Parts: sequence; C-alpha cells; structure tokens
Amino acid sequence: MSETYTAREKPTPEQRKAREAERRRDAEQAMREHQLAQEAFHKNRERLKAERLAREAAGGK
Repeated sequence: MSETYTAREKPTPEQRKAREAERRRDAEQAMREHQLAQEAFHKNRERLKAERLAREAAGGK
C-alpha cells in the first residue's frame, strides 16, 4: 500500500485573519446562545419555585 504525502500550504495572512474573525464570530454567537439558555433556565426555575411555594402556602404539599 503506497501512501502519498502532500504538504499543506501555509495560510496567507489574509486567510489567517479571515479564519480568526470567523472563529471569533462563532465564539461570540456561542456565548450569546449560552447566555440566553442560562437566562431561560433561571427564569423557569424561579417560576417553578414560586409555584411550589404557593402550593405549600395553600396547604397542599
């Protein structure tokens, strides 16, 4: 079995900058999505806690 090796070309400075910018945008988008998910989680948890406390205060545990 014969394997051929092809050397990878080094990216040009413009390609590096474009890749870095894309990675930065992807990271920022991921952070925004994570933050929204965290906010939704905490909001839901607080809602459920309020419902539980209201049930307990009403006497039905």
